[in-house]
Amino acid sequence: MQFFDKDAVARRLPYPALIQALATGLLEPIESPARSFFNPNHDASSVLIMPAWLPHRLMGTKIVSIWPANNARGKPAVSAVYVVTSCADGSPVAVIDGTELTLRRTAAAAALGAQLLARANSKKLAVLGTGALSLPMVLAHHSVFNLSETIIWGRQLAKAQVVVDQLAQAGITARASTDLPGTLASADVVVAVTTATQPFIQSDWVKPGTHLGLIGAFTPNMAEAEPTLLPKVRLFVDSREAVLQKGGEVLQALRTGLITESDVRGELADLLTTPAPITGRLSAQDITVFKSVGFAALDLIAAQHLLAGQAISLEQTP
Repeated sequence: MQFFDKDAVARRLPYPALIQALATGLLEPIESPARSFFNPNHDASSVLIMPAWLPHRLMGTKIVSIWPANNARGKPAVSAVYVVTSCADGSPVAVIDGTELTLRRTAAAAALGAQLLARANSKKLAVLGTGALSLPMVLAHHSVFNLSETIIWGRQLAKAQVVVDQLAQAGITARASTDLPGTLASADVVVAVTTATQPFIQSDWVKPGTHLGLIGAFTPNMAEAEPTLLPKVRLFVDSREAVLQKGGEVLQALRTGLITESDVRGELADLLTTPAPITGRLSAQDITVFKSVGFAALDLIAAQHLLAGQAISLEQTP
């Protein structure tokens, strides 16, 4: 059994290759039941267990710990570990840093969605939010677009500048902003990666032609964009089932009758299928939205790609 820490995960999952792995892996017959939820301390802390598997090949199980009180202790509120098991003989294959795995597959999936839905000549990127996903989102999107400008928006300029400085160390020039309407007016591709419980992206601030990734609102009570935006857009999701269960803005728009389930045009896998059963962007003026809440198949694809070339068998047994 092998162990991959944060640095090893980062080395083995460069964004261009990971994005391509997702594009291929999402077409495979991955099975994943609903995640399990546990409340061991009977308080705000919780544990999520998210399994997925390819029959006769690999099974991956992510264990996510959510301890909100850690913020006051200077510790991460969310951490994860990922365990890979062989479906050929049941033996443990690897233990992987699940936090880094999640960050990288989330950023890669958002970039893949943008690659499929944004205008091909998109040059300007805006990332809304200054948390752990901000830097990975920029790096992933730079791997699929030839970008001339990158903006990091945050409510606090100092926090946005921290991300800008980190990007400079990675060789990417960016600027910090606290002007949200101006940021949205400047960008071709916008990615929101916050934990907002109240929408902060007003529907009339999003200009025609924009591609918007809504990545941060992953529970029914969260929202980054006004639900009133959704009737105006072409809406796509990472997983229809997952988004219809917990996809913030989408659920809120459905509950208030702003959209119907048929307005969710399709999943990433639909856009990747040849021939595609749906069309993404119809015109340069379309506003496209990719709504993601994450689902277990993405983790397994990333883990399978990480393990490729290792001294284990990833092939289906006879």
